[in-house]
Amino acid sequence: MKIVYGNKKVERHCSDLKAALKLFGGNKELAISLLARVNAIKNAKVIKDIIVIQLFRFHRLRGDLKRYFAIDVKSVRDKWRIILEPLDENEERFDPCNIDEIATFVYVVRIKEVSPHYE
Repeated sequence: MKIVYGNKKVERHCSDLKAALKLFGGNKELAISLLARVNAIKNAKVIKDIIVIQLFRFHRLRGDLKRYFAIDVKSVRDKWRIILEPLDENEERFDPCNIDEIATFVYVVRIKEVSPHYE
């Protein structure tokens, strides 16, 4: 899949171990897991390949982030998540974004941010 990043800072966090370590306060396990998850997204053909990996815990967000989805950086016990937005072939959002209907042909995602839950 193609990944588009929300901004340069997010791209650095998702592609550079040193930047990921800084984001996670030196936690090497979280930094390595983040880079592995991003690599898994890159290697997926479509978003459904990510959805079916139960360990990632792909889920829709609510409230102000209701058009986004998230996967855990490492596990459900950690507070960190990767916030994703499925995009069409023109890198535009789907409106409406019914993931069950589009999962087999979404091959572009935007990583909006890597952030802690509930903050």
